Amino acid sequence: MALEDAKTQIDHAFTRDDLKGASFENAFAGATSFLRRRYTKDLSEVDIAVTGVPFDQAVTHRTGTRFGPRAIREASTLQPYDMPYGWGYNVLEEFAIADYGDLAFDYAKISEFPETLKNHIAGILATDTATVTLGGDHSITLPILEAYAEKYGPLSLLQFDAHTDTWVDDDMDRIDHGTFLYKAVKLGLVDPSRSVQVGIRTDNPDTLGFNIIDAREMHRSGPDAVARKIREILKDYPTYLTFDIDCLDPAFAPGTGTPVWGGPSSAYIAVILRNIAGIELMGGDVVEVSPPFDTSGITAMAGAHVATEILSLWGWTRRA
Repeated sequence: MALEDAKTQIDHAFTRDDLKGASFENAFAGATSFLRRRYTKDLSEVDIAVTGVPFDQAVTHRTGTRFGPRAIREASTLQPYDMPYGWGYNVLEEFAIADYGDLAFDYAKISEFPETLKNHIAGILATDTATVTLGGDHSITLPILEAYAEKYGPLSLLQFDAHTDTWVDDDMDRIDHGTFLYKAVKLGLVDPSRSVQVGIRTDNPDTLGFNIIDAREMHRSGPDAVARKIREILKDYPTYLTFDIDCLDPAFAPGTGTPVWGGPSSAYIAVILRNIAGIELMGGDVVEVSPPFDTSGITAMAGAHVATEILSLWGWTRRA
């Protein structure tokens, strides 16, 4: 597909012939799959699937993250013309990436949601296809981690966030975006000693042994040093990456349910994500994008770029 094809080709989400390559349809038109990837439920030839989870019922302050997947997909239409900047390779050209669509669930039976999501992710992983998930509030990461741990065993976690999400909650039936990681540790899904949380800037009396690079340390040491420390902690452990968009300062991501000042810029995070290339990334998610609170689309744009960086990180260690 080349630039001149935009005159005659559109809706690549449905019409593109293959699962690889750039897309040059007009950014302001067409079906808005993530990065103009083909929508498909057939994962037989797919390396990594992007899926949306339009769920929020546990956001602290501002609801609306159920619209995050839709907004991130729309924002991503500006990106698929060129390779992701700074990587030296194009994950869209080298790997078969598909948009698997959104999770279907009964919005009136909230208690059934975690199991539904877990089975959704497990079904993708069963085909040896990795996932990048667009959320949704941060509670969605717990069922995803359950599915990953069932296939790969306990993982290291790389979490970008303003909050540790390890507040005590021993009721495993509760669905709460602020306690999902406490439960993940108690369930043995992640190993805190070989995991790292980045951007934290809220107090929590019990961080469960996670390695923490808080926002103050980030600003003082700089993104290169932060990336080095992340790599030192993660080593070559199989890792899952979860990115709460409120890790960014509200100046760069105002459309989130739990904004906290004093965070890093999008430029700062871009350096870190590129500089941790080589970690053994198994999958990831972007959560808490709440477009009703950001009519400019800045937050969704950041979410789309983060998701693209996760794809590039995943592909980096798997290049032929």
